[in-house]
Amino acid sequence: MTRPDTSKALGIGAAGIIVAIIGIFVSSPHAVATAWLVGLGFWTAIAIGMLMMVLIHHIFDSQWSVVLRRQFEHGLRFFPWLLLLFIPLIIGSVFKKDLVWPWMDPSHQLAATHTVRDDIAYVKKSAFLNLPLFTILTVAFYLFWWWISERLRKASFTQDVDGDPRWSSQNGKTSGFGIPVVGLMLTAAAIYWFKSLEYHWFSTMYGVWYFSDCMRAALSLGVVLMVWLYRRGDLKGILKTDHMWAIGQLMLTFTVFWAYVSFDQYFLIWNANVPEETFWYNIREFGDWWYVSLFLVFGNFLLPFCLLLSYRYKVTHVTARRIAYFILVVVFIDICYNILPALKDANGNPQPFFSLNLLWSVAATAGIGGICMAAYLRSLATTKIIPIRDPRIGECLNHDD
Repeated sequence: MTRPDTSKALGIGAAGIIVAIIGIFVSSPHAVATAWLVGLGFWTAIAIGMLMMVLIHHIFDSQWSVVLRRQFEHGLRFFPWLLLLFIPLIIGSVFKKDLVWPWMDPSHQLAATHTVRDDIAYVKKSAFLNLPLFTILTVAFYLFWWWISERLRKASFTQDVDGDPRWSSQNGKTSGFGIPVVGLMLTAAAIYWFKSLEYHWFSTMYGVWYFSDCMRAALSLGVVLMVWLYRRGDLKGILKTDHMWAIGQLMLTFTVFWAYVSFDQYFLIWNANVPEETFWYNIREFGDWWYVSLFLVFGNFLLPFCLLLSYRYKVTHVTARRIAYFILVVVFIDICYNILPALKDANGNPQPFFSLNLLWSVAATAGIGGICMAAYLRSLATTKIIPIRDPRIGECLNHDD
């Protein structure tokens, strides 16, 4: 049943990748590689958020989310493909060291008077900011996320066959060490991949910011997938009103959490007024990036916050799906906001948001997303639509009774 959908996803993926490749010749390899990082950052956020949702489910032995968990488990198949799709950036950085991250090339010109190797900030961070360690840790991040995902999936899928409750116990233990390790790794990855694009900047909130986007994007894609399966007939009589309400509550929670983290980071930097920190926001108030900043305040927080306060909006499938789509778009823009200003013009100012760079970012995100969704659909076809022999499946199916 999912084969036509898989072909469609692969077609979208191929089209996005082709457009991104064309961008190399229309713009520059640097612009397209940075846009590719946007796509990787967006889909890795979704994959990590889904992994955290599965881990949190098991650590709390939750009953309401049993039928929802299976779709997140299928989403964990993103990780091996994301690792494969990250490799071109690493290989490209070997041949053109400042392809994405300027600090990879010690001879990269920072100003008229000095290069990266002459920069004291880089000298102090060079033990961390170097291509060999970057490669090792990036591969290690994805391999660990892939390994723990397969461990969780294997236990869950095997339980569908034998019904042994020890698989639930095993996943609970896996979650016990998985949550802190995944949290530390997503923080390190965000710092390495995104924050280090402007390595002079300091922020202790950056990993938590990325975590908030991970959770919001994963929950939103989860709503889209579950409504799609319900309309297709797979979850008819299974997906209840209270399931939608509960996941909507989590979407509201992490919307507020994103706002808290983002405001806290901005306020602390604004209040301290230290040039080594304020420059990051100053360049994001240049040109049309000022309007992107305002959009994130209202679009990434205020609008979804107001909508998700409504019980009716959370439980109505059409409305909930529209809100989820909107959140996915604003999370994408938020990741663009953190990455694309690293692309500078001849005067050292960030290139405009509304430019070809946005087109390449959309194409890269669609290309990577098509491949990820094809992996999800292939996994979907291999198992039961819900964990039919989970010890708490009965409680979950009667959640709103």
